[in-house]
Amino acid sequence: MKLLRYGPVGSEKPGVLDEGGKIRDLSGVIADISGDVLSDKGLAQLSDLDLESLPVVEGEPRIGACVGNIGKIMCIGLNYSDHAAEAGQPVPKEPILFMKATSAVCGPNDDVEIPRNSRKTDWEVELAVVIGKRAKYVTEEEALDHVAGYCVANDVSEREFQSERGGGWTKGKSHDTFGPLGPWLVTRDEVPDPQALNLWLDVDNVRRQDGSTATMVFSVAEIISYLSQFMTLNVGDVISTGTPPGVGMGIKPNPVFLKPGQEMKLGVEGLGIQLQKTVQA
Repeated sequence: MKLLRYGPVGSEKPGVLDEGGKIRDLSGVIADISGDVLSDKGLAQLSDLDLESLPVVEGEPRIGACVGNIGKIMCIGLNYSDHAAEAGQPVPKEPILFMKATSAVCGPNDDVEIPRNSRKTDWEVELAVVIGKRAKYVTEEEALDHVAGYCVANDVSEREFQSERGGGWTKGKSHDTFGPLGPWLVTRDEVPDPQALNLWLDVDNVRRQDGSTATMVFSVAEIISYLSQFMTLNVGDVISTGTPPGVGMGIKPNPVFLKPGQEMKLGVEGLGIQLQKTVQA
């Protein structure tokens, strides 16, 4: 299934994409794409629905983040060896963990703000994982059973705030609109191997990133297991799993960063496409 949320900011309704690409309204069945809906039982109940019997959503509504009521967003740094190289960093021996504020989350096609006083706002296409079952001290073999589904993420980052101002990465990752998610939450049964997905990103129609999750340093299963040794992953938590090479700071000899008035287009194989314009905050 491809689950989504549509409507104005703060008033999104749950929906599902049918085989013809039409949005079907789920608001008569569930309140949101969150909580118990993301459990195996909840997803099984949705999969049993006759989608043709659900109301069609007319027009082209705004698409919101594909999951609601996110508890926490965990992110993995330098999880592609060639991205670590372009960043001038060694390949990590253990996953590098940081958090992105949930207030950064926005829809996949919403405008992305360039923060005030920013000089180095950058792009990062990533595979994101949405947790569907509480995970604590899980093994790698068990890990993927705790996934509700997968989606596209753009881990927008202000590099100066992140790396040149001290005090950790979070403030360079958490400006409003720095966390576009979606367009869809694709349930795990439709993603048999999360380590075999192509992902890409264009800026103003120039291909900047073109990679594959096959080259991750730490796999999705390894990441979930690792995180669960240090914290409980709850239903609806999101994990952003790292970005392939091609980010702005890695362009040699002169790094390239985002300015207001630009366009980012990005996607992950089978998970949909995002399209954002940059605006001044």
